[in-house]
Amino acid sequence: MKKVVAVHTAMALVEPLTKIFKEHFPEVKLNHIADDSLIQEVIANNKVTPAVKRRLLSYYMNAADAGADVVFNCCSSVGDIADLGNTIAPIPVFRIDYPMAVEAVNSAKRIGVISTLPTTLEPTRRLLENAAKEAGKEVVLVDGLADGAFQAGQSGDGETHDRLIAEAAAKIADQVDLFVLAQGSMARMEQRLSELTGKPVLSSPVSGVKGLRKFLNPLS
Repeated sequence: MKKVVAVHTAMALVEPLTKIFKEHFPEVKLNHIADDSLIQEVIANNKVTPAVKRRLLSYYMNAADAGADVVFNCCSSVGDIADLGNTIAPIPVFRIDYPMAVEAVNSAKRIGVISTLPTTLEPTRRLLENAAKEAGKEVVLVDGLADGAFQAGQSGDGETHDRLIAEAAAKIADQVDLFVLAQGSMARMEQRLSELTGKPVLSSPVSGVKGLRKFLNPLS
């Protein structure tokens, strides 16, 4: 049985991902490493600090020491560190948002990037640009920051969280052909945003798990 260690910088996706793995990839052993001080430090400094980088890399190494076959990196704000970890860790570091990015650049040229944190926009943009380069495509990226939505979600105000995301998407809907939700915690808005804007909307949790399954079992 393959062993996956999911590394989180917040707690929001631990339970939902456990359910998604049970549904879409039940034949693996899943463990979690969750440290919500990481995203708090990223937000406070508006960037990934050297200390966050060191701790994340140590978690990737810890996962390898625990016998994992792959790290499943669950935070898009630290996507650049996941890419670095993939080059130096003894096991692969697979980004939850990579399959979403590949699907997006193969489906549309004008892509709206909706995020609840400014620190997630640039890593997601780079991921989409790299995926487009790999596919030999050109894309136009339009940012849609739902300012304050992350904090609302953290405080339990789901209504405000969802409203701010919807407003951010509505502002740029006429400029894009498709939306991506930069954070896995936004997946609950996928269907609603599609209905509100009339545009396709992609999120990362389910597509990430399915992509990981294909990565680990390419012939299945």
